[in-house]
Amino acid sequence: MKYIVVLVLMFTFTFGMKVTHKEWEKGKTFSEYLKSHNISADLLNTISKEDQKFLSEIRSRYKYYELTNTNGTLFQALIPISEEMQIHLYKKAESNRYGFDIIPIAYKKNLYFAKVIIQDNPYTDTLKATRQPIVAKKISQALKGVINTKKLHKGDEIDFTYDQKTRLGKPYTMPNIKVVRVKMGKKEQFIYVDEDGYGYKSTDKHQAYTVNGKKKVTYMRRVPVSSRSSRFGMPLRHARITSGFSYRRWHPILHRYRPHHGTDFGARRGTPLLAVNSGKVIFAGWMGGYGKVVKIRHAGGYVSLYAHQSRIRVKRGQRVKKGQIIGYVGSTGRSTGPHLHFGLMKNGRWVNPMKVLRRKSIKTSILKKFTKYENVKTIKYKKIDIKGTKENKEKLLVYLQNNTPSYIWGKEHKADYRVHDKEILENEE
Repeated sequence: MKYIVVLVLMFTFTFGMKVTHKEWEKGKTFSEYLKSHNISADLLNTISKEDQKFLSEIRSRYKYYELTNTNGTLFQALIPISEEMQIHLYKKAESNRYGFDIIPIAYKKNLYFAKVIIQDNPYTDTLKATRQPIVAKKISQALKGVINTKKLHKGDEIDFTYDQKTRLGKPYTMPNIKVVRVKMGKKEQFIYVDEDGYGYKSTDKHQAYTVNGKKKVTYMRRVPVSSRSSRFGMPLRHARITSGFSYRRWHPILHRYRPHHGTDFGARRGTPLLAVNSGKVIFAGWMGGYGKVVKIRHAGGYVSLYAHQSRIRVKRGQRVKKGQIIGYVGSTGRSTGPHLHFGLMKNGRWVNPMKVLRRKSIKTSILKKFTKYENVKTIKYKKIDIKGTKENKEKLLVYLQNNTPSYIWGKEHKADYRVHDKEILENEE
């Protein structure tokens, strides 16, 4: 039997329900949260091992929502585990039992306009105009180094557009400034802002890169790569990526959205797996849906994970060197075919491996140039277009032509907020 549970959060709830927006307490566990709402710990036994590992992703100061009745009984809870995914805890219809799921976070992303008349300084005046500190912080970042804000006088004007994600009418994550117009007396200057929040006077920016060289090469010699051991190598030669790191990926077996905290490499069964860096084996054995797994602790707070192996070649407690064979590609555990699922943690949190690994195959030695002169580093620049400059400027001009007032956060739009954050289809036997 299938039924649909629709989560409706609103500030005015017809049937005596209310929504509260809370901050997750430091050190609080999910089991302690269940106990605080008199929910049986038996619920934990219904959560798959694959999903239980995400319970530790709840961090202090995360904002979450609760839907309760006048008696304080919890009916719904939405608890983020990342920017894109959240835990959905809900009371089942006509029952005291609760259900658990991990679902995408529903949010809106809109473009907003602000008109700031200078009285004191850009930060203070933007804060007064928008009542949003994070917008004031981002506009200060966009102006820094582009214009001398000390030369702004009373009556000068700063106009800008920015996009902002919202949940229930409240800002969700940082805003992105798109384009800024600074009017100083009769002069005006447009500032184009890149994805990192930095402003530029032109529609392109110069990106610096370093070229290493020598004044004169006298000879070349092959040297060991041990001096480069702090860099991470690839976990197998001739790497072919089949699935990348993602906070929100459609699971090919579970047929639902799940975070994918790692990178999948396609390879034939029996392909040797290599330690990406020197370290100590802290686990070698079976690990649920990951099948046969090896975990290695490295310097700098890193831990690497190699899953779905056909055969493990190392033991727990063993020290391994970078490039050493630690196992072989397989398809054990929950897998659609032979491949390596490679995960990398830093200080207890999953990170994107491809931002750390060197894409080139592991080498035992490299050719190095030697000279009697000092090394030379040359800084060069290349032009990169800032995305959407023409479109963003046109939108800003439309706001200015219509004499649009600033969007003031928290002043209006307080009623009629409704978020359909979840529609669950669940099979009951």
